[in-house]
Amino acid sequence: MLSLRGSQLLCGAAARGLRPFTLRLSQRQSHRLTPSDDELYQKTTITILKRESPEITFIESYSSYGFVINGDRVLGPCAVIPQAILQWNVGNYKDITEESLSLFHLIEPKLEILVLGTGDRVERIDPKILSFMRKKGVAVEVLDTPNACATFNFLTSERRLTGAALIPPPSAAKDI
Repeated sequence: MLSLRGSQLLCGAAARGLRPFTLRLSQRQSHRLTPSDDELYQKTTITILKRESPEITFIESYSSYGFVINGDRVLGPCAVIPQAILQWNVGNYKDITEESLSLFHLIEPKLEILVLGTGDRVERIDPKILSFMRKKGVAVEVLDTPNACATFNFLTSERRLTGAALIPPPSAAKDI
């Protein structure tokens, strides 16, 4: 048997006249919802991924037909390198060869990383091709095209020497 009397909790033997013990029931601490004085004067900063200068290449959107890069529409697969956007002569990921990637290791200044967008899904690229690019000093990141575009934009915004080889994803929206 339990009985509650004021702030004392009496149980079993205590309720029958034996030594009562006291159990303090504390009130729950409430959460402070308003800022303290020092918090009112702190500044919040936000970094927005956007084109900060005209010399930065930024992929704005993609569709099953191509890409919008720095406001220009590019139809079909494309090679994006610092200061240039080129048509890339591949139909799908199976057409990617050492020769089709040669542009990316021949340009100066040398790229740090090549972001390879293979369409709707991440496709397996021949390990010999990836090893060839590594030997030429260019790291290759193979991603689906939507993630490749985002990764390219992020790396470019960090001022990394980045290139992109992009195949439009067939299942994407039709408009660009």
